[in-house]
Amino acid sequence: MSPIKDLCLACEALNEEATFSEGDTVAGTLTFTLKKETKVKGVMVKAKGDANVSWSEGSGDDERSYTAHTRYFKLKEYLVEENSEGRSNKCVSTVLPQGVHCFKFRFQIPQGDMPSSFKGFHGRIVYMLEAKVSRGWLRCSRVQTELNFASKSFPHLGQVMVNGTLQYDTCDTLSVVAKICNSSSKKVKPKFSLQQKTVYRASGSTNSSDQTLCKIVGETIALNSEETVSCQLTIPADAIPTLHNCEIISVDHYLKVYLDISFATDPEVVFPLVIVPSTGAPSYSDFPPPAFPIGPYPVPAGSGACGYPAPDPTQNGTISGCNNQWPQQAPSYGFSTTASSLMQQQAPTAPPLVQQGEDPPSYMSLFYPSQDTLSRTGSEHKS
Repeated sequence: MSPIKDLCLACEALNEEATFSEGDTVAGTLTFTLKKETKVKGVMVKAKGDANVSWSEGSGDDERSYTAHTRYFKLKEYLVEENSEGRSNKCVSTVLPQGVHCFKFRFQIPQGDMPSSFKGFHGRIVYMLEAKVSRGWLRCSRVQTELNFASKSFPHLGQVMVNGTLQYDTCDTLSVVAKICNSSSKKVKPKFSLQQKTVYRASGSTNSSDQTLCKIVGETIALNSEETVSCQLTIPADAIPTLHNCEIISVDHYLKVYLDISFATDPEVVFPLVIVPSTGAPSYSDFPPPAFPIGPYPVPAGSGACGYPAPDPTQNGTISGCNNQWPQQAPSYGFSTTASSLMQQQAPTAPPLVQQGEDPPSYMSLFYPSQDTLSRTGSEHKS
Protein backbone atom coordinates (compact mmCIF):
# COMPACT_ATOMS: atom_id res chain seq x y z
CA MET A 1 0.00 0.00 0.00
CA SER A 2 1.32 3.43 -0.93
CA PRO A 3 2.33 5.66 1.99
CA ILE A 4 1.21 8.69 -0.05
CA LYS A 5 -2.35 9.94 0.32
CA ASP A 6 -4.34 13.10 -0.43
CA LEU A 7 -2.15 13.95 -3.43
CA CYS A 8 -3.54 17.29 -4.60
CA LEU A 9 -2.47 19.65 -7.39
CA ALA A 10 -3.87 23.19 -7.39
CA CYS A 11 -2.99 26.35 -9.31
CA GLU A 12 -4.00 29.97 -8.86
CA ALA A 13 -6.69 31.32 -11.18
CA LEU A 14 -5.87 34.52 -13.04
CA ASN A 15 -9.48 35.51 -13.73
CA GLU A 16 -13.06 34.54 -12.93
CA GLU A 17 -13.20 32.09 -15.83
CA ALA A 18 -9.94 30.41 -14.72
CA THR A 19 -8.43 30.62 -18.20
CA PHE A 20 -4.79 30.89 -19.23
CA SER A 21 -3.23 32.35 -22.38
CA GLU A 22 0.12 32.74 -24.09
CA GLY A 23 2.73 34.28 -21.78
CA ASP A 24 0.71 33.75 -18.59
CA THR A 25 2.29 32.47 -15.41
CA VAL A 26 0.87 29.27 -13.92
CA ALA A 27 1.61 29.18 -10.20
CA GLY A 28 0.30 26.65 -7.73
CA THR A 29 0.92 24.13 -5.00
CA LEU A 30 1.40 20.38 -4.82
CA THR A 31 0.39 18.89 -1.46
CA PHE A 32 0.33 15.35 -0.13
CA THR A 33 0.39 13.48 3.15
CA LEU A 34 2.89 10.78 4.10
CA LYS A 35 1.60 8.16 6.50
CA LYS A 36 5.18 7.37 7.52
CA GLU A 37 8.74 8.44 6.82
CA THR A 38 9.29 7.73 3.12
CA LYS A 39 12.17 7.62 0.66
CA VAL A 40 11.35 9.35 -2.62
CA LYS A 41 13.42 9.42 -5.80
CA GLY A 42 11.96 12.69 -6.95
CA VAL A 43 8.95 15.01 -7.03
CA MET A 44 8.17 16.65 -10.36
CA VAL A 45 5.51 18.92 -11.90
CA LYS A 46 5.14 19.44 -15.65
CA ALA A 47 2.90 21.47 -17.94
CA LYS A 48 2.28 20.61 -21.57
CA GLY A 49 0.03 21.44 -24.50
CA ASP A 50 -0.86 18.87 -27.16
CA ALA A 51 -3.24 18.39 -30.08
CA ASN A 52 -4.27 14.87 -31.15
CA VAL A 53 -6.58 13.48 -33.82
CA SER A 54 -7.56 9.87 -34.47
CA TRP A 55 -10.20 8.10 -36.55
CA SER A 56 -10.70 4.92 -38.57
CA GLU A 57 -12.24 4.25 -41.97
CA GLY A 58 -13.46 1.01 -43.51
CA SER A 59 -13.91 -2.32 -41.73
CA GLY A 60 -12.23 -5.69 -41.49
CA ASP A 61 -9.14 -6.07 -43.65
CA ASP A 62 -9.90 -2.74 -45.34
CA GLU A 63 -9.91 -0.78 -42.08
CA ARG A 64 -7.36 2.01 -41.92
CA SER A 65 -6.51 4.25 -39.00
CA TYR A 66 -5.41 7.89 -39.16
CA THR A 67 -3.58 9.66 -36.33
CA ALA A 68 -1.71 12.94 -35.94
CA HIS A 69 -0.10 14.78 -33.05
CA THR A 70 1.20 18.31 -32.49
CA ARG A 71 3.03 19.46 -29.35
CA TYR A 72 3.02 23.15 -28.48
CA PHE A 73 5.16 23.14 -25.33
CA LYS A 74 6.38 20.98 -22.46
CA LEU A 75 7.79 22.42 -19.23
CA LYS A 76 9.20 20.58 -16.21
CA GLU A 77 10.10 21.62 -12.68
CA TYR A 78 11.67 19.26 -10.14
CA LEU A 79 10.49 20.01 -6.62
CA VAL A 80 12.71 17.23 -5.23
CA GLU A 81 15.68 16.56 -7.50
CA GLU A 82 16.48 13.07 -8.76
CA ASN A 83 20.09 12.89 -7.51
CA SER A 84 22.63 10.26 -8.56
CA GLU A 85 26.07 9.25 -7.30
CA GLY A 86 28.94 6.99 -8.31
CA ARG A 87 29.93 5.66 -11.69
CA SER A 88 26.70 3.66 -11.96
CA ASN A 89 24.61 6.85 -11.69
CA LYS A 90 22.48 5.14 -9.08
CA CYS A 91 19.65 7.36 -7.87
CA VAL A 92 19.91 8.57 -4.30
CA SER A 93 16.64 8.74 -2.38
CA THR A 94 15.50 11.74 -0.38
CA VAL A 95 13.89 10.96 2.96
CA LEU A 96 10.73 12.92 3.69
CA PRO A 97 9.26 12.85 7.21
CA GLN A 98 5.77 11.73 8.10
CA GLY A 99 3.06 14.35 7.78
CA VAL A 100 1.77 16.90 5.31
CA HIS A 101 4.08 18.30 2.63
CA CYS A 102 3.51 21.36 0.48
CA PHE A 103 5.57 22.29 -2.61
CA LYS A 104 5.15 25.49 -4.61
CA PHE A 105 5.77 25.67 -8.35
CA ARG A 106 5.67 28.26 -11.10
CA PHE A 107 5.63 28.01 -14.91
CA GLN A 108 5.42 30.61 -17.65
CA ILE A 109 3.51 29.54 -20.74
CA PRO A 110 5.62 30.36 -23.81
CA GLN A 111 4.61 33.09 -26.22
CA GLY A 112 3.44 31.99 -29.63
CA ASP A 113 0.47 31.16 -31.79
CA MET A 114 -1.30 28.37 -29.90
CA PRO A 115 -4.95 27.27 -30.29
CA SER A 116 -7.57 27.29 -27.55
CA SER A 117 -8.64 24.17 -25.69
CA PHE A 118 -10.89 21.96 -27.81
CA LYS A 119 -12.65 18.59 -27.61
CA GLY A 120 -14.40 16.99 -30.58
CA PHE A 121 -15.49 13.68 -32.05
CA HIS A 122 -12.12 12.71 -33.51
CA GLY A 123 -9.62 14.94 -31.74
CA ARG A 124 -8.86 17.37 -29.00
CA ILE A 125 -6.46 20.12 -27.92
CA VAL A 126 -5.53 19.77 -24.26
CA TYR A 127 -3.29 21.77 -21.93
CA MET A 128 -2.42 19.67 -18.90
CA LEU A 129 -0.74 20.15 -15.54
CA GLU A 130 0.63 16.91 -14.07
CA ALA A 131 2.57 16.03 -10.89
CA LYS A 132 4.45 12.83 -10.07
CA VAL A 133 5.94 11.53 -6.82
CA SER A 134 8.42 8.76 -7.67
CA ARG A 135 9.60 6.16 -5.15
CA GLY A 136 11.57 4.03 -7.61
CA TRP A 137 10.96 0.61 -9.18
CA LEU A 138 8.03 1.98 -11.20
CA ARG A 139 6.25 3.02 -8.02
CA CYS A 140 4.81 6.42 -8.82
CA SER A 141 1.87 8.44 -7.58
CA ARG A 142 0.39 10.84 -10.13
CA VAL A 143 -2.22 13.58 -10.21
CA GLN A 144 -3.20 15.87 -13.06
CA THR A 145 -5.56 18.73 -13.79
CA GLU A 146 -6.53 20.31 -17.09
CA LEU A 147 -5.87 23.97 -17.87
CA ASN A 148 -8.56 25.91 -19.70
CA PHE A 149 -6.54 27.65 -22.41
CA ALA A 150 -7.99 30.66 -24.26
CA SER A 151 -5.82 31.75 -27.17
CA LYS A 152 -5.14 35.44 -27.75
CA SER A 153 -4.33 34.79 -31.41
CA PHE A 154 -7.08 35.45 -33.94
CA PRO A 155 -6.99 34.84 -37.71
CA HIS A 156 -6.36 37.68 -40.13
CA LEU A 157 -9.58 38.21 -41.99
CA GLY A 158 -10.01 39.59 -45.48
CA GLN A 159 -12.94 41.44 -46.97
CA VAL A 160 -16.13 39.62 -47.84
CA MET A 161 -18.83 41.15 -50.04
CA VAL A 162 -22.32 39.76 -49.55
CA ASN A 163 -25.77 40.70 -50.73
CA GLY A 164 -27.52 40.92 -47.41
CA THR A 165 -27.50 42.48 -43.98
CA LEU A 166 -25.84 41.17 -40.82
CA GLN A 167 -25.93 43.14 -37.59
CA TYR A 168 -24.09 42.11 -34.45
CA ASP A 169 -25.68 42.94 -31.13
CA THR A 170 -24.41 42.47 -27.61
CA CYS A 171 -25.03 39.31 -25.61
CA ASP A 172 -23.83 37.14 -28.51
CA THR A 173 -26.92 37.74 -30.65
CA LEU A 174 -27.06 37.93 -34.44
CA SER A 175 -29.77 40.09 -36.00
CA VAL A 176 -30.49 38.83 -39.51
CA VAL A 177 -32.61 40.61 -42.14
CA ALA A 178 -33.52 38.89 -45.42
CA LYS A 179 -35.50 40.31 -48.33
CA ILE A 180 -37.31 37.47 -50.10
CA CYS A 181 -39.09 37.76 -53.44
CA ASN A 182 -41.21 34.67 -54.13
CA SER A 183 -42.04 34.71 -57.83
CA SER A 184 -42.73 30.99 -57.93
CA SER A 185 -46.02 29.15 -57.89
CA LYS A 186 -45.31 27.57 -54.49
CA LYS A 187 -45.30 28.73 -50.93
CA VAL A 188 -41.86 29.02 -49.31
CA LYS A 189 -40.72 29.05 -45.71
CA PRO A 190 -37.49 30.90 -44.75
CA LYS A 191 -35.09 29.18 -42.36
CA PHE A 192 -32.03 30.52 -40.55
CA SER A 193 -29.37 28.32 -38.98
CA LEU A 194 -25.96 28.81 -37.37
CA GLN A 195 -23.65 26.01 -38.48
CA GLN A 196 -20.32 24.72 -37.21
CA LYS A 197 -17.94 22.69 -39.38
CA THR A 198 -15.01 20.83 -37.80
CA VAL A 199 -12.24 19.35 -39.95
CA TYR A 200 -9.65 16.84 -38.69
CA ARG A 201 -6.45 16.24 -40.71
CA ALA A 202 -4.00 13.33 -40.58
CA SER A 203 -1.72 11.56 -43.08
CA GLY A 204 -3.02 13.61 -45.99
CA SER A 205 -6.68 12.71 -45.29
CA THR A 206 -9.49 14.69 -43.71
CA ASN A 207 -12.55 13.88 -41.64
CA SER A 208 -15.22 16.54 -41.21
CA SER A 209 -18.39 16.90 -39.17
CA ASP A 210 -21.19 19.49 -39.33
CA GLN A 211 -23.30 20.60 -36.41
CA THR A 212 -26.29 22.95 -36.16
CA LEU A 213 -25.83 25.27 -33.17
CA CYS A 214 -29.21 27.01 -33.43
CA LYS A 215 -32.06 27.26 -35.93
CA ILE A 216 -35.12 29.47 -36.48
CA VAL A 217 -38.01 28.87 -38.91
CA GLY A 218 -39.88 31.89 -40.26
CA GLU A 219 -43.47 32.36 -41.38
CA THR A 220 -44.66 30.99 -44.72
CA ILE A 221 -44.40 33.40 -47.65
CA ALA A 222 -47.23 33.21 -50.16
CA LEU A 223 -46.64 32.72 -53.87
CA ASN A 224 -46.04 35.78 -56.05
CA SER A 225 -45.25 37.97 -53.05
CA GLU A 226 -42.32 39.85 -51.55
CA GLU A 227 -41.51 40.15 -47.85
CA THR A 228 -38.72 41.27 -45.55
CA VAL A 229 -38.05 38.74 -42.81
CA SER A 230 -35.94 39.37 -39.71
CA CYS A 231 -34.90 37.16 -36.82
CA GLN A 232 -32.39 36.95 -33.99
CA LEU A 233 -30.06 34.00 -33.47
CA THR A 234 -28.45 33.59 -30.07
CA ILE A 235 -25.02 31.99 -30.14
CA PRO A 236 -24.92 29.27 -27.46
CA ALA A 237 -22.74 30.08 -24.46
CA ASP A 238 -20.87 26.79 -24.88
CA ALA A 239 -20.17 27.27 -28.59
CA ILE A 240 -16.61 26.41 -29.60
CA PRO A 241 -14.72 29.49 -30.86
CA THR A 242 -13.52 29.60 -34.44
CA LEU A 243 -10.22 27.72 -34.69
CA HIS A 244 -7.76 28.45 -37.50
CA ASN A 245 -4.32 28.21 -35.85
CA CYS A 246 -4.03 24.43 -35.50
CA GLU A 247 -2.52 22.34 -38.29
CA ILE A 248 -4.58 19.21 -37.64
CA ILE A 249 -7.91 20.64 -36.36
CA SER A 250 -9.96 23.56 -37.69
CA VAL A 251 -13.38 24.91 -36.68
CA ASP A 252 -15.41 27.23 -38.92
CA HIS A 253 -18.82 28.84 -38.48
CA TYR A 254 -21.30 30.18 -40.99
CA LEU A 255 -24.84 31.48 -41.10
CA LYS A 256 -27.08 29.72 -43.59
CA VAL A 257 -30.27 31.34 -44.87
CA TYR A 258 -32.36 29.09 -47.09
CA LEU A 259 -35.91 28.60 -48.36
CA ASP A 260 -37.82 25.40 -47.73
CA ILE A 261 -39.71 24.57 -50.94
CA SER A 262 -41.70 21.37 -51.27
CA PHE A 263 -40.44 18.95 -53.93
CA ALA A 264 -37.73 21.37 -55.09
CA THR A 265 -34.10 22.26 -54.42
CA ASP A 266 -33.84 24.71 -51.54
CA PRO A 267 -31.97 27.90 -52.53
CA GLU A 268 -29.56 29.14 -49.86
CA VAL A 269 -27.15 31.94 -49.02
CA VAL A 270 -24.14 31.32 -46.74
CA PHE A 271 -22.40 33.99 -44.64
CA PRO A 272 -19.00 33.13 -43.09
CA LEU A 273 -18.75 34.04 -39.40
CA VAL A 274 -15.97 34.18 -36.82
CA ILE A 275 -16.84 33.42 -33.20
CA VAL A 276 -14.27 34.57 -30.65
CA PRO A 277 -14.20 33.80 -26.90
CA SER A 278 -16.43 36.22 -25.01
CA THR A 279 -14.66 35.63 -21.69
CA GLY A 280 -11.32 34.57 -20.37
CA ALA A 281 -9.01 37.21 -21.80
CA PRO A 282 -7.25 39.47 -21.11
CA SER A 283 -5.34 38.00 -18.20
CA TYR A 284 -3.03 39.64 -15.70
CA SER A 285 -0.03 39.27 -18.00
CA ASP A 286 -1.64 41.50 -20.68
CA PHE A 287 -1.71 44.69 -18.64
CA PRO A 288 1.19 45.12 -16.19
CA PRO A 289 0.47 47.45 -13.25
CA PRO A 290 1.58 51.06 -13.84
CA ALA A 291 4.51 52.44 -11.87
CA PHE A 292 2.38 55.41 -10.74
CA PRO A 293 -1.31 56.36 -10.89
CA ILE A 294 -2.56 57.86 -14.12
CA GLY A 295 -3.90 61.41 -13.88
CA PRO A 296 -3.09 64.51 -11.81
CA TYR A 297 -5.00 63.53 -8.67
CA PRO A 298 -3.76 61.12 -6.01
CA VAL A 299 -5.91 58.18 -4.99
CA PRO A 300 -6.49 57.97 -1.22
CA ALA A 301 -4.91 54.97 0.43
CA GLY A 302 -7.34 52.13 0.89
CA SER A 303 -9.69 53.34 -1.82
CA GLY A 304 -10.73 51.57 -4.96
CA ALA A 305 -11.26 52.92 -8.44
CA CYS A 306 -12.89 56.40 -8.69
CA GLY A 307 -12.35 56.98 -4.98
CA TYR A 308 -14.89 54.45 -3.78
CA PRO A 309 -13.97 52.26 -0.82
CA ALA A 310 -11.96 49.24 -1.86
CA PRO A 311 -13.69 45.88 -1.45
CA ASP A 312 -12.58 43.48 1.22
CA PRO A 313 -9.77 41.19 0.11
CA THR A 314 -10.97 37.85 -1.14
CA GLN A 315 -9.21 34.54 -1.48
CA ASN A 316 -7.79 33.77 -4.92
CA GLY A 317 -9.64 31.17 -6.93
CA THR A 318 -7.93 27.89 -7.57
CA ILE A 319 -8.04 25.12 -10.10
CA SER A 320 -7.60 21.90 -8.23
CA GLY A 321 -7.11 18.26 -9.03
CA CYS A 322 -8.97 17.24 -5.87
CA ASN A 323 -11.61 18.54 -3.50
CA ASN A 324 -9.67 18.26 -0.26
CA GLN A 325 -9.10 21.33 1.87
CA TRP A 326 -5.57 22.65 1.94
CA PRO A 327 -3.67 21.83 5.14
CA GLN A 328 -3.20 24.73 7.53
CA GLN A 329 0.07 23.51 9.05
CA ALA A 330 2.18 22.16 6.22
CA PRO A 331 5.90 22.59 5.57
CA SER A 332 6.32 24.85 2.55
CA TYR A 333 8.86 24.42 -0.21
CA GLY A 334 9.71 26.60 -3.18
CA PHE A 335 9.35 30.34 -3.62
CA SER A 336 8.14 32.65 -0.88
CA THR A 337 4.56 33.85 -0.93
CA THR A 338 5.75 37.41 -0.40
CA ALA A 339 7.13 37.38 -3.93
CA SER A 340 3.64 37.65 -5.37
CA SER A 341 2.30 40.19 -2.88
CA LEU A 342 1.46 43.68 -4.08
CA MET A 343 3.59 46.51 -2.80
CA GLN A 344 1.78 49.71 -1.84
CA GLN A 345 3.52 52.92 -2.83
CA GLN A 346 2.65 56.49 -1.92
CA ALA A 347 1.03 58.11 -4.92
CA PRO A 348 2.52 61.42 -6.13
CA THR A 349 0.47 64.44 -5.26
CA ALA A 350 -0.59 67.32 -7.50
CA PRO A 351 -1.50 70.90 -6.64
CA PRO A 352 -5.24 71.64 -6.61
CA LEU A 353 -6.60 73.36 -9.68
CA VAL A 354 -8.77 75.69 -7.57
CA GLN A 355 -7.45 77.46 -4.47
CA GLN A 356 -9.54 77.39 -1.33
CA GLY A 357 -11.98 80.28 -1.17
CA GLU A 358 -12.08 80.86 -4.94
CA ASP A 359 -15.03 80.15 -7.20
CA PRO A 360 -14.54 77.34 -9.70
CA PRO A 361 -13.86 78.42 -13.32
CA SER A 362 -16.83 78.70 -15.66
CA TYR A 363 -17.38 76.31 -18.53
CA MET A 364 -16.94 79.03 -21.17
CA SER A 365 -13.52 79.97 -19.76
CA LEU A 366 -12.30 76.39 -20.23
CA PHE A 367 -14.06 75.25 -23.44
CA TYR A 368 -14.75 77.63 -26.30
CA PRO A 369 -17.56 76.78 -28.73
CA SER A 370 -16.39 75.11 -31.94
CA GLN A 371 -16.77 77.07 -35.15
CA ASP A 372 -17.61 73.97 -37.15
CA THR A 373 -20.88 72.22 -36.44
CA LEU A 374 -22.08 68.90 -37.70
CA SER A 375 -25.72 68.30 -38.49
CA ARG A 376 -27.07 64.86 -39.20
CA THR A 377 -30.31 64.08 -40.99
CA GLY A 378 -32.30 60.94 -41.36
CA SER A 379 -30.85 60.49 -44.85
CA GLU A 380 -27.50 59.45 -43.31
CA HIS A 381 -29.07 56.40 -41.75
CA LYS A 382 -30.77 54.94 -44.79
CA SER A 383 -30.17 51.24 -45.11
